[in-house]
Amino acid sequence: MKIDDWQDFLALVKDVWNNGLFGVDVGQIIIAVGIFLVFMVLRNLMTRLILNRLVGWAKRTNTRVDDAVVDAVEGPVRFIPVVLGIFFATAYLELDAESAALASKLNRSLIAFVIFWALFRASAPVGELLQRADRFLTEAMILWLSKAIRMAFAIIGAAAILEIWGIEVGPLIAGLGLFGVAVALGAQDLFKNLISGLFVIGERRFHPGDWILVDGVVEGTVEQIGFRTTTVRRFDKAPVFVPNAKLSDQAVTNFSRMTFRRIKWVIGLEYRSTAEQLQNVRDGIEKYLSENEDFVRPEETATFVRLDSFNANSIDILLYCFTRTTNWLEWLEIKEKLLLQIKHIVEDAGTGFAFPSRSLYLETMPGEIELAPIHVTGDKQE
Repeated sequence: MKIDDWQDFLALVKDVWNNGLFGVDVGQIIIAVGIFLVFMVLRNLMTRLILNRLVGWAKRTNTRVDDAVVDAVEGPVRFIPVVLGIFFATAYLELDAESAALASKLNRSLIAFVIFWALFRASAPVGELLQRADRFLTEAMILWLSKAIRMAFAIIGAAAILEIWGIEVGPLIAGLGLFGVAVALGAQDLFKNLISGLFVIGERRFHPGDWILVDGVVEGTVEQIGFRTTTVRRFDKAPVFVPNAKLSDQAVTNFSRMTFRRIKWVIGLEYRSTAEQLQNVRDGIEKYLSENEDFVRPEETATFVRLDSFNANSIDILLYCFTRTTNWLEWLEIKEKLLLQIKHIVEDAGTGFAFPSRSLYLETMPGEIELAPIHVTGDKQE
């Protein structure tokens, strides 16, 4: 082996060392990797320092929104040392024009990613500020706006990164137009439900927690108003996912918005009741309603107790009144007390409640024993 061979080998090693990767010195690559690793080692320390500063600033304010924002952006903050490491590592390398442009796009993309990621995460707690506008916006509208803001940041961030890499967003959106038309034709119900959901929220037909009834569809408590469907919990605790179009096109009864709750009864008294007894029963019921704070006064809404009609089996009294409570359980309790009180009033008046009855008369047949009238009451005969 000649000395010239060794010299050739050393020259080859030196050439590889000087032009290791993309014309970059291997020594520079090693140092660049070392710079990146230093930032990775210091990542926890840097993240802790930044977050501690942010937490300290948030504690000096009276609102809790900034505290929630600091918690939300912890992920993007932890990614900052990675971005710094890549930036300083690529800045140290002596790259050619093409590689330098590629590294610049990479760094700009990472910076844009961190910024819009932080905005995306922070928009959730910031959406709580919309709660202060509850006089103008419903809870469902606030939820939708919060989701729309997060989606907007995600779309803008993606568009910004695509622009950095030279991808025109405008032509891309135009190119998706034909595809969007095809999708729209196959997803008409989806868009119909989305638009119907906007109408439901905008018209404030109901809110989460309201008791609603849609004839032939569902009755229960609204849990969530979504983009396409609304979740209604039936009274047997089964969830029903109702397309928003059904809630927009059909009549919806919102029982939670009742000002008062109605009681309408027809009380049938026996025909043997005297006029005085009928008057006493009517006056007794009316007095009970006027003295009981559970019932609405006649001057506030229609309330009356009147002798109504001569029915086939009874003389009817029409009772029409409203309770102040709209709670179903409380309403049942008040109605029970009213029923017992009416029972006492009728008994004290010396009359009774009528019930369906019928009298049959049989004439005396020649050569047969005279038969007495048969009085039929319900399923019994006398």
